Amino acid sequence: MRISIFGMGYVGCVTGACFADMGNTVLGVEPNPVKVDLINSGKSPIIEKDLDTLLAKVVSNGSFRATADWAQAIKDSDIALVCVGTPSRTNGSIDLRFVQRVCEQIGAALAQHPGRLTVVIRSTVMPGTMDSLVIPTLEKASGKKAGKDFGLCMHPEFLREGTSIHDFYNPPKTVIGELDKASGETLASLYVKTPGPMIRTSLRVAEMVKYADNCFHGLKVAFANEIGNICREASIDSHQVMEIFCQDTKLNLSPYYMKPGFAFGGSCLPKDLRATLYMSKMRDVELPMHAGIVQSNRVHIDHAITKILARGKRRVGMIGLSFKTGTDDLRESPLVIIAEHFIGKGLALQVYDPEVHLSRLLGANLRFIEKHVPHLGSLLRSDIEEVIAESDLLVVGLGDARVFEALEQHVRPDQMVLDLVNIPRRAALRCECVGLCW
Repeated sequence: MRISIFGMGYVGCVTGACFADMGNTVLGVEPNPVKVDLINSGKSPIIEKDLDTLLAKVVSNGSFRATADWAQAIKDSDIALVCVGTPSRTNGSIDLRFVQRVCEQIGAALAQHPGRLTVVIRSTVMPGTMDSLVIPTLEKASGKKAGKDFGLCMHPEFLREGTSIHDFYNPPKTVIGELDKASGETLASLYVKTPGPMIRTSLRVAEMVKYADNCFHGLKVAFANEIGNICREASIDSHQVMEIFCQDTKLNLSPYYMKPGFAFGGSCLPKDLRATLYMSKMRDVELPMHAGIVQSNRVHIDHAITKILARGKRRVGMIGLSFKTGTDDLRESPLVIIAEHFIGKGLALQVYDPEVHLSRLLGANLRFIEKHVPHLGSLLRSDIEEVIAESDLLVVGLGDARVFEALEQHVRPDQMVLDLVNIPRRAALRCECVGLCW
C-alpha cells in the first residue's frame, strides 16, 4: 500500500520504517530539511535502537523516502498517517496546532485526490478531537465529506522509546477507531500479519484508550515507588515484595477489579489501606497516591448519593446491601453508607438482599450494622417485587441474574434505576436507567 506519514519524530519515523519494511511504499512528510536529508541518506534523525539499520535498508531499496512536498505525498498515497507532536501547555492542555496545520494540508491536497484516501490520526489527542477539530478541518479544506468521500480512523500508538521497533512488530494490542467500516478495513489490512489482538472500536474510545493506558502506567510507577519507600523505612526488601506481588496474575496483574462500577468496601481493602497509611505516618513517609485511593473511593460514594438525592424521589428501594454480590458481609459496604445517609435524610427506604439475614449476623458484621444502621430489620424485605412496587427510585447494587430478570418484569415507566453493577440488558428495562460512571 502507498502510505504517507506526516511528522518524522519518534512515532512517525519508526512507523514509516516498519511499514516500509513490511512491503509498503512510504513517504515521510517533514518540513525540517535537515531531517529530510538525514532520512534520505539512510540515517535516523533520532536515537532509537535498531532504527539506523532499518532505515538504511528501506531507504536503499526505495520503499521509504522523506519529502517536504505534502501535496504530492497525498496525491501518491492510499493512506495518510498523522504522527505530529501534541505538546503540553502550561495549564495541562495539549497544543493541537500541528495537528490542525497538517489536517489543513491534507484537506487541501485531498480536494484533488482521485481516489478514496483514508486519513489516520496516530498522534495522541484528547477524546472529542476527531469530532471537534479533525473532521471539520479536513472537510472544510477539501470540500469533501468524511466517511463518504474519504476514510477516517483514530489509531493510537503503544510504542516505548528504546524498544519501539520491537513493540511495532509485537504490539500488546492494535486499536483502530473507525468512522465507518470501510475506513477500518483499509487500515486493518496493514496489520494482517501482526500478532496480538486487533480491536476495532469508535473514534472516541480509541482516543481515550491511550490516556487510560498511560495514566495506569504512571499509577503503577507511583504505586511501586511508594511501596518501596515504606519498605525501606521498615527494613524490608521492596524488590522481593514487588516480585512476589507481580507473580499474582489472577488478581494483581489481571482484568480483575478493572471495570467501572461502584466503590470498594468490605473487611480488607479499607482497613488495610488505613493501616498502611498509619504505618507510613509513624515512619514519616509520604504516600500521597495511597491516600488518594481512600479519598477517591469516598468521592465515588458521595457522587452516588448526590445523583440520587438530586432526583427528589422520597421512596427509594435498595437492591443489595453487602459490599459485593454473593456475600452477607456488610462491613464498610458502600451500600450501607448510602442507606445510612438516606435514613438521615428521612427518605422512605426499603432494602432487598437475599444473602442478608439479621438473625445470622454475628461478631464484627453485627457490630458494624448496629452502629451504622441499627434499624436494619425494619428496612429489610424478603420479596424483590415488593421493593420494586413500592419505590420511585431503585438503587441496584446486586449483580445477580435473578435480580435482572425481576427488574425487566416489574419496573414501571415512571420509575428510575441507578445502575451500580452494569446491568447487562439495560435497554430491556421500561424506565430510565442511568449508570454511576457510564
